[in-house]
Amino acid sequence: MTTIAATREDMFEKIREFVRRDFEPHFGARKGEFPSNPLWGRLRELGSELWLDTGSLDESGALWSEEMSALTTNNTLLNREVQSGQYDVLIKEAAALLEPYGLVEQELVLEICFILNACHALELVETYDALVSVEEHTDLAHDLEKAVETAERYHAICPERFIVKMPMTPAGLLATRRVCEDGMAVNHTLGFSARQNYVIARIGNPDYVNVFMGRLNSFVIDNELGPGENVGERATLASQAGLRALAESHDVLSRQIGASLRSGDQIRDLAGLDVFTMPPAAAGEFVGSGFVLADINDRTGEDYPVTLNEGVDRDAIRIDTLWDINDEVVACLDALDKEDIDSMTPDQLVAFFGEHGCGDVLVPWSDEQIATSAAEGKIPKLDNWRDALASGAVGLDSLMNLGGLNAFIKDQADMDERVRNVLSSET
Repeated sequence: MTTIAATREDMFEKIREFVRRDFEPHFGARKGEFPSNPLWGRLRELGSELWLDTGSLDESGALWSEEMSALTTNNTLLNREVQSGQYDVLIKEAAALLEPYGLVEQELVLEICFILNACHALELVETYDALVSVEEHTDLAHDLEKAVETAERYHAICPERFIVKMPMTPAGLLATRRVCEDGMAVNHTLGFSARQNYVIARIGNPDYVNVFMGRLNSFVIDNELGPGENVGERATLASQAGLRALAESHDVLSRQIGASLRSGDQIRDLAGLDVFTMPPAAAGEFVGSGFVLADINDRTGEDYPVTLNEGVDRDAIRIDTLWDINDEVVACLDALDKEDIDSMTPDQLVAFFGEHGCGDVLVPWSDEQIATSAAEGKIPKLDNWRDALASGAVGLDSLMNLGGLNAFIKDQADMDERVRNVLSSET
């Protein structure tokens, strides 16, 4: 008798064969095929990995350089490609492949979105022989077991080049820990502070962590708190410094990504950072800026000042939590090391943080708070959160994380709807 488990394994293997059907990798064979740029070369000399933050072949093709090593995609970027219609035929082919398995509608949509992610990422791998970050469906952000299973499936498709993106959620933390212990490459995303990345590195030890620096600067500007300069930059450099200290004290090897870059100046001002994932506009601005090699020097020791408007109480918004790794967080992780983390559920992890004075790092969000954040978009509106921030119930970093996740959920929903529309249209 065919079991449900066997059927699922059969489906997973059929999907793997389907997405790899036209894949012709060039592992290690494309060296010297792409142009070189001395400015990118200087950053590489300083130890920075150079990634493009785009899923578009047109955008990446105009900028790709010999010094670059990876591309990163996400729900938002892939949604742009899917909405263009270029994958409509693939969507219908995928649906035909999956028809024998009797999936309900949302299961079918999730599997088709997995196929879209994998196929698009393989095209990028084939074109550039690059590492590519692939992101899981946002439905899995709070589902530990399915997040692990999906990571394993991505890894099986292209272990040589795929890096799986996991979100900064309690389930994402535990999933990262589990798959990294199995040797998979993980880019743990949606980080906004040094202390968040300290937590991620000690629990999961992924290959990469992030600070979405541009969004931090935008939070200050949009809420009229100040000019917004150096907020994300300071948080990013503090996070990298924390990771370097962890590498010595705890054998943690996570590397710092500077994400959500807004300008070429930010690339110069963070030279020496472990990794830049650069939107095409920022990368193009950097190479067209007129910078000379003498302008590009290691800036990882900088302590960039953050100025707020007169009358803004920085303690009330707790902005310093973006770059401070305080004693409470360190003590919480020290205590967690003594527990059986691998047996914890996401809810138990949240409760542990709350019991150890760090409930503002992993917040037990209410439905009302989640709805408020979703209505705001990527950048929180301070007036909705002043009391929660001032009381220490939530952290500015955790608030930014919730907004970022909700923004990805919205873009994922748009992509899901495109899939449904294609499937319901006439052939």
